[in-house]
Amino acid sequence: MLAAPGIARDDDTRYAVALLDAILGGSASSRLFQEIREQRGMAYSVYTFGSQYAETGQVGIYVGTREDNLDECLAVIARELEDVAAGRLRAGELDRAKENLEGRLLLSLESTSNRMSRLGKALVTDMELVSVEETLRRVRAVTEDDVAEAARALFTPTRLSAAGIGPRESRFRKAVTRLNPALAEAS
Repeated sequence: MLAAPGIARDDDTRYAVALLDAILGGSASSRLFQEIREQRGMAYSVYTFGSQYAETGQVGIYVGTREDNLDECLAVIARELEDVAAGRLRAGELDRAKENLEGRLLLSLESTSNRMSRLGKALVTDMELVSVEETLRRVRAVTEDDVAEAARALFTPTRLSAAGIGPRESRFRKAVTRLNPALAEAS
């Protein structure tokens, strides 16, 4: 597991961050899922996640793999993070992420329970209730540069923390060094 501080729930970059999540690891068509699971068969589970709170948040990447695959999995993760942060999105990748996010939002609103939860969450957290139309407009307005900036801001290697469970701590420390040498020194 790799994690870093994220953004607050009222941060205007939340739409770019949501699309970054979709591109990196938020679906079966995401980069990490395709590269690590589908192309290389090195992990059954690989995904990104984010949580947003009143004044802060968290972003992270999870990969469940064998010890033998850890170094290569982390190399793929590092390469994909660097690629997105450099603004190298693939043709149509942002559009597909937008369609995915829009589709999930619209499908979730078909449930009365989800609609009421959305309203209740806005009320309890004192958040602006953004209309569905405005949410879709904000998602559609995100550019490739916005996604790259979010990747640079959130997934800079020096911001990452790492945690792992496995038989050899030394192997884990060696593998995480490729992302951030300071991680291998932390206890």
